[in-house]
Amino acid sequence: MEEIRRAAGAFYEHLPAKDKKLARKKFKAMDKSGDGQISLREYEKYLKKIKATDFTHQSLFRALDKDDNGSLDFDEAFLLFYIMESGRALICMSCKTFMAGSYFSCSECFFKDASVSTYEICCDCYGGKKFTHHGDATFCDNYTLLRQSRSLALEAPAEKRNVMLKKTAMIVGAAVVIGCNIM
Repeated sequence: MEEIRRAAGAFYEHLPAKDKKLARKKFKAMDKSGDGQISLREYEKYLKKIKATDFTHQSLFRALDKDDNGSLDFDEAFLLFYIMESGRALICMSCKTFMAGSYFSCSECFFKDASVSTYEICCDCYGGKKFTHHGDATFCDNYTLLRQSRSLALEAPAEKRNVMLKKTAMIVGAAVVIGCNIM
């Protein structure tokens, strides 16, 4: 989780002043009691209000709560906003805990299946064989999948590679715009 905290902190430092102000405004909207802390109840209520119920999992709240005091300060809440916008809010399909670091994905589901789920599981569930998935599943860690994706892109014919690179650039560009507008 510490790496995500550092990434969110670095991201915040590069936000324009107006977006930092919006982040504070969003935090205050979440902090209904006005005590400078977001309780679990305020957290859940806010996420339900904005229709982001996928993020109400208590393991995510616990992971955000760095000092383990049962509430979120501004930095901890900003981490939530960052996780929401960056797509890093992954819950293990087996034990249902938030996965902050490395995890495993079914490569068949990731590369071949048109379904929304790519079946991600935490290292503990994968290593302990505590999961049930289709019989021919081959699992790769998230770094390996990223490297495989790059290799596949580079192996594609030049015309398809250029199309893929343009689409990737558009996605990255949209993520930057969304990231700047997360508040």
